[in-house]
Parts: sequence; structure tokens; C-alpha cells
Amino acid sequence: MPRVLYIEDDANNRLLVRRILMASGFDVDEAESAVSGIAKALATPPDLILMDISMPGMDGLTATRRMRDTQSIAHIPIVALTANVMEGDRERALGAGCDGYIGKPINVDTFVDELTQYLR
Repeated sequence: MPRVLYIEDDANNRLLVRRILMASGFDVDEAESAVSGIAKALATPPDLILMDISMPGMDGLTATRRMRDTQSIAHIPIVALTANVMEGDRERALGAGCDGYIGKPINVDTFVDELTQYLR
């Protein structure tokens, strides 16, 4: 069963994603901030990280860069899951080291299939 770490400050978004993923057989861990997400990834590396981009304190792009600079977790696929869907946002996420980009609101019918392509 693939383990996903979802780093997201909004509790409602975490609840929705957790329910969708758990219904598809994923093990889901959550972090409410970028700092706690990095700590969780280091403590128990997941198979995939979902990263919100806009969070208070450290944003998701900075967190992604830090993870990419940390050898023990640099290999983990990171997918930006964000409401930042303006022109150039995808490029910024990919430039920071994200492997993929999914805009919110998510399409619940295709979300799991979108994520599965990033699992190595």
C-alpha cells in the first residue's frame, strides 16, 4: 500500500484528500505546515509527497527545495497540490523541484490516477 504524506495547512483539504486516497488503498499521513512536513518525511519517508504551495510560514516551494537538498529524501516524488493556478505557477512549482502539479479544486474522478503516475 503506497504511503502518501500530504503537507497542507487547510484541514478541510486534508480531510477530502485523505478520504479519497484511503478509499483507494493508500496509507495517508498529514502535516499542517512545511516544517512539520519536512520532519515527518525525514522520520518516515513516504512513497509520495503532496505539497500545498501557499502555506503560512515556510511556503511549499521553499519546502520542496529543502527536501531536494536533503539526500535522504531527495528521491521522493513531490506533487504540488495547490490553488495557485495562475499562469507561471506550474513552472514555478516544477522549477522548485516538484515532479508534478495538480490544481485545486481536484477532480475526484481522476485524482488517484493522476497521483499513481508519480509513484516510482
